[in-house]
Amino acid sequence: MKTLDKFILKSYIGPMILTFFIVSFIFLMNFLWLYIDDLVGKGLDFGVILELLGYASATTIPMSLPLATLLAAIMTMGNLGENNELLAMKSAGISLPRILAPLTVLVVFIAIGSFFASNNLVPYAWKQMNALIADIRQQKQTIEFKDGAFFNGIDDMSIRVGHQDRETGLLNDVLIYDTRNQSKNGTMSTTIADSGYIRLSDDKKYLLVTLYKGERYETRRDYQWYNESQFTQQTFDMQNAVIPLEGFDFERSSSDRFSHGTQTQSIARLEKDIDSLNIVVAREMARSYEPLLRNNLLQYDPVVMGMMDSVKTDYSYRRPEPVYERLDYMTLVQRKDILNNALMKAKNSRNAINYEEDSYKQNLNNLYRSEIEWHRKVSLPVSVMIFFLIGAPLGAIIRKGGLGMPVVVSVLFFVVYYIISMSGEKMARDGISTAFQGMWLSSFILLPIALYLIYKSTNDSNLFNMDWYRIQYAKLKEWVGRKRQHRKESKKHGTKEA
Repeated sequence: MKTLDKFILKSYIGPMILTFFIVSFIFLMNFLWLYIDDLVGKGLDFGVILELLGYASATTIPMSLPLATLLAAIMTMGNLGENNELLAMKSAGISLPRILAPLTVLVVFIAIGSFFASNNLVPYAWKQMNALIADIRQQKQTIEFKDGAFFNGIDDMSIRVGHQDRETGLLNDVLIYDTRNQSKNGTMSTTIADSGYIRLSDDKKYLLVTLYKGERYETRRDYQWYNESQFTQQTFDMQNAVIPLEGFDFERSSSDRFSHGTQTQSIARLEKDIDSLNIVVAREMARSYEPLLRNNLLQYDPVVMGMMDSVKTDYSYRRPEPVYERLDYMTLVQRKDILNNALMKAKNSRNAINYEEDSYKQNLNNLYRSEIEWHRKVSLPVSVMIFFLIGAPLGAIIRKGGLGMPVVVSVLFFVVYYIISMSGEKMARDGISTAFQGMWLSSFILLPIALYLIYKSTNDSNLFNMDWYRIQYAKLKEWVGRKRQHRKESKKHGTKEA
């Protein structure tokens, strides 16, 4: 490897790693903002939170990698241009495509790696993250008492604490309503204590209660009425209780229940699902309503049934004969039975049609989602390459490094890319366009821009040179002034001749 290639690669790898972690961190903060309510107050171990953040970071790769590639390319070429190193290379006869050659090879490998990450790592991360979030949501919030307020986080129990010492955990003025046995034998108890301690066991499966100087009232109600023997009162100096709990300990469940979503599937699995769904959708589209007509509506018409049973079915059925004349010869009861029977068959037919329609829409929606996810995985490496082809010449034109101008330009391009991508995905999901058209729309729009920027940077364009724009504006202003002066002189000359 030549010294020039090593220098350019070393200049790019550092900003690439930096920007990738910065962009991933930004998307990770967005993830925390969405799920902060599910995480706060659960008493989760640091390892569980770290595992969740790791899976969430992996799911951001399809969004963060193209943006990081764009930003790193602009920063690298901008730094080279700002330090006149790019100018020195061009002065030595090295063309811009030759300068970008080692970076292009590196980005090709990054794009290939992004494909394998999107196909293998991201589906696994989505599956594990969804399972972990579901387990966290199942866990109840940790026990926390607020002064003067009831805590209802324990099933069939309400606890009010007058004041809690935050340092020692001592509770004062404790009131506990216990209705755990109400559904079994009608027992309800109320406990009042001057002070005490209430905490979870280490395995979070039991509630450990220690109370001092209090009274316990227990009332048992049968299905008839109260009597004196069903009310008891107990006074105590100290009372200990161990109450079994459910839902406070963190239990992991299998992640296989989330393996059916499109985001948790690889390309091979998506292709199988797409083939199966195509067959199902085609079968439902080709399915006519002949069984409905045969079994419900026209079973008593021998002419139509004969036409349907014939090999060459003629769907231009004759117009049905008027039936009102037949009703004239029937009794009122017979007419009522016929109308009720017709109404019932019409309702059954409508329900059958609605069911078929809902089934078709569901399968078609699943087909669209699978195709969208397939194209998302395939288009990611192309997006990485396109963003590099935009960022590298753009940095050479801007000639500004650091995190100032490159960040502004990168965010602008990424916002355009994101809006186009989301619009195309929505059109594909709604069936307005095919999945190929919707998911590749952003690439089709940004690729000509990338080629145009490469052309302009290769020819040393002044696309972002503000001094060039000022000079051109001054020339335009001078030209307009000369035109105005010429018109004034022409008017004066015409007036004198008159």
